[in-house]
Amino acid sequence: MRVMLRAHFDTAATNEGIKTGALPQAVKKLMDTVKPEAAYFGLHEGVRSCWIVFDLQDSAAMPSLTWDLFQEFNAEIEVGPVMRPEELAKALGALQSS
Repeated sequence: MRVMLRAHFDTAATNEGIKTGALPQAVKKLMDTVKPEAAYFGLHEGVRSCWIVFDLQDSAAMPSLTWDLFQEFNAEIEVGPVMRPEELAKALGALQSS
């Protein structure tokens, strides 16, 4: 299932993570693990945030994927399913035919 992980990061924790190099290491580890279809980094609601779209093969992987973000950077994380436009068209077509 394709999902989007959205994370808001604690400012003080990420400031420290930038100084020590822990933040870039954690992001690289996550990116290398999930091999995202898309990843964006910016500000949302005034805090550092990221949006990462990837294929989640097994929901049991979520704790290990998000642990560093929770533990080191006090992140608030949301994960939810997402679709490409062609997938949405297929889903809407199925609704129309039912």
